[in-house]
Amino acid sequence: MRIADDQLKRFILDSSLATKADISVAEKVAKDENRTLAEALMAGGYMTEDDMRRVESYILGIPFVSLKDVKVDFEILSLIPEPVARTHNIIAFKRNEGSLEVAMLDTDDLPAIDFIKKKVGLKIMPRLTDTESMRLALQQYQKTLKDEFGDIIMRDAAKLKVVSENNGEETSEADLKKMAEDLPVVRIVDTLLRHAIMQGASDIHIEPMEDEVLVRYRI
Repeated sequence: MRIADDQLKRFILDSSLATKADISVAEKVAKDENRTLAEALMAGGYMTEDDMRRVESYILGIPFVSLKDVKVDFEILSLIPEPVARTHNIIAFKRNEGSLEVAMLDTDDLPAIDFIKKKVGLKIMPRLTDTESMRLALQQYQKTLKDEFGDIIMRDAAKLKVVSENNGEETSEADLKKMAEDLPVVRIVDTLLRHAIMQGASDIHIEPMEDEVLVRYRI
């Protein structure tokens, strides 16, 4: 629901969030550049996006949530497939009994809300957020998988020693072969499959590169 400029202006003046002079300048910019008053106020530096989102949240009666320092549980995050989350700027961040709280930049995006409701079978509770929170939350899709792989590899690599701690002699070929067999391949594959299932992927594409491996999910 878009807030009328006059309603926004009255609220900002009553709350002393910007001066009358600042708003007058922003109104002229909004008219000249065909922008909303909110856009002009933020572009002119009279209000931050965070402050503006909180104002909109209050006027619309929709709770505001900041995800800047929030680590979202991957099982909750993955209730919304990453492509959908990026296209519609929507993040699942908290699950309650019978409902799912989602952070959005546009709470009027009813098709996205309806899609997620049908997918998860829960009541969707929209929450307003800001673009920085959304950017950081979307990054967690990649970080979660990378971190999980890193934990697996680091945990198992700590058990492998190419050089004997006792005498500094190199291990035998048979020992090296045994170490290679003990690498966490099964756990890595299991993790790939689990993440694919959580995101509703139909295919997994693994592309070996010179210094890394690129994993793509078809969703």
